[in-house]
This record gives sequence, C-alpha cells and structure tokens, in this order.
Amino acid sequence: MSQQQQFKYIVRLFGQDVDGTMKLPYALAMVKGIGYNTARAIVFKLGLDKDRRLGELSDEDIKKIENYLTDKKILEVPNWLYNRRKDYESGIDMHLVTSDLIFYVRNDIEREKKIKSWRGVRHSLGLKVRGQRTRTTGRTGVTVGVRRSKAAQAAQQQQKPQTSSSGEKKQG
Repeated sequence: MSQQQQFKYIVRLFGQDVDGTMKLPYALAMVKGIGYNTARAIVFKLGLDKDRRLGELSDEDIKKIENYLTDKKILEVPNWLYNRRKDYESGIDMHLVTSDLIFYVRNDIEREKKIKSWRGVRHSLGLKVRGQRTRTTGRTGVTVGVRRSKAAQAAQQQQKPQTSSSGEKKQG
C-alpha cells in the first residue's frame, strides 16, 4: 500500500457499519449510545480533527476510538455526559454502546415488570410509559369509526341527486 491511506466508504465501528463519507462527530453519532455531543467530546479528548471524514482515518485511529470506550467510561468528561449514571447493580457511572446498551435497558424493563412498578405495568400492557396522553394517540388495532343509524343513512341517500348515464337528473 502507498504512503497515503486508502479512503474507506464503509467503516466497521463498534461492531456495526458506518458511512465513511460523514464527518467524524456525525459518523460516531450513528452508533447506538453515542450522541452528537458525546461524539464531539470523544473526538476532542482523542485529539482528532472534527472536520475529517471517518473514511480518512487510519486503522490505528479507529482502534483508538474503540479502545477509548472499552472500559465503559469516557475519561476526563463530566458524569452527566454518561448514558447510564449510578447503575442499579454496581452503582457506578458507565457509558454503554450498541448491544451492551440494549442488554441493560432490556434488563431494566424486565426488573420493573417483575416488581410490578407503574412503569413495568405500562410496559407489560404495551401502553405509553412516560405520561403521554392515550385517549387519542397511540391507538393500535382495528380502526373504530362513527356508526350512523339507518334513518340517518336513508336521509343522506335522499339528499344526493341521482344522475342517469346521460348526465340528466332523474325525477324521483
């Protein structure tokens, strides 16, 4: 290979494919568990250029990004930037990505269902959990409309002018 690194259009990052043509913070934000602000913090802490494309990075830089989050911590950033503060079992602050995040969230939901908390009951019934209204939105299943009485249907039929095939009105 030559001195210049080959541009990669698809980059494997945290076990998923990410578009290499995107700028670095936006490409990192495509990974589940990393938002734009977290991506900017990671890029800043690693000393990478935020205006570079992900496909322009060397393999060492990509490994550096992955190794930065392997211990589930983002070093030298405030705790409020983590996506899992005060974990239920361990009590420590963590930052989870991809399948780890999905696993922990699923366990949280199952724990809430098991202890029959309000959120757990709402999850088990498939209803909205965070206090949203359910009277008009979030409906599933067969659409229910307004039913008219037969008298109202007959009155509506009489109001419609009936036309023949030649376009003239019939006298009724």
